[in-house]
Amino acid sequence: MTDISKTLDTIMEHVRAEFADKNVAREKALPLCREAIRFSANAIRAVHRNDFVTAQELVGKAGTQVATAKASLAGHADIYHAGFVHDSQKEFAEASITLALISGRELPTPESLDVELPAYLNGMGEAVGELRRHLLDTLRSGDVEQCETWLRDMDEMYSVLVTVDYPDAMTGGLRRTTDSVRGILEKTRGDLTLSVQQRRLEKRLEEFGSKLG
Repeated sequence: MTDISKTLDTIMEHVRAEFADKNVAREKALPLCREAIRFSANAIRAVHRNDFVTAQELVGKAGTQVATAKASLAGHADIYHAGFVHDSQKEFAEASITLALISGRELPTPESLDVELPAYLNGMGEAVGELRRHLLDTLRSGDVEQCETWLRDMDEMYSVLVTVDYPDAMTGGLRRTTDSVRGILEKTRGDLTLSVQQRRLEKRLEEFGSKLG
């Protein structure tokens, strides 16, 4: 009978070294991704305050953390695709797209952000929700024209997302995100339409009242 103990010792030595290396890479990347998510969330808050300078700084910090995490996981594709990297890239993409659309800048691409396509597309979908929030805040100030521009942006993004008809395993659950976008878009269109109609009615009443006066 063959003594396998030496063979097993060799195998396990390699296994432990491989797992130890992966664990070190994971422990390095995980806090970086958490920081990226935090910076991205704070960037979106700054955008809603119209503080675009601060938002850009925070987006830049998030991008640095995302890039460093990606580099630290080179050679560890299984850890890279475990989920937490996707989440950080998605939040970074969401913040970047939200900042671009609300501040009137050029839409960033997946290549310019250096994020995976599923993260970019899901980030775009979630940016629609942030756009709705900012649109409603702006609508209260009466800037209907700007709100209509953002509604068109939301519609364009939904029109693109709905064409990505691939399995969720490939797209990071994009179908669920797209379904949510559709609901947000319909609700926002209804809110904006109602507000425009109310403003027109108020204007006509004012005109009618001035004539009577």
